[in-house]
Amino acid sequence: MSWTERHLRADGRMIETGVDSASRYRLRFGRPGAWLVSYEDGRRTVKGRRQPYAFCSVEQLRYDFEKDVEDAQREA
Repeated sequence: MSWTERHLRADGRMIETGVDSASRYRLRFGRPGAWLVSYEDGRRTVKGRRQPYAFCSVEQLRYDFEKDVEDAQREA
């Protein structure tokens, strides 16, 4: 990845984001190896359930990711 950023939260969970020069992206929330939410190159995985994800814009990607993270935190 050309750009990767990781934030470790006080609860031990991590938010990881990355973009490379080929317009590939990765946004993940949880713990390495046990991600609760993951958006990666046209796929969306929430609590182990994988589905296709149609990228429309950075703003929509961020909104969808943040909503799934909020939902996952509420249920955890």
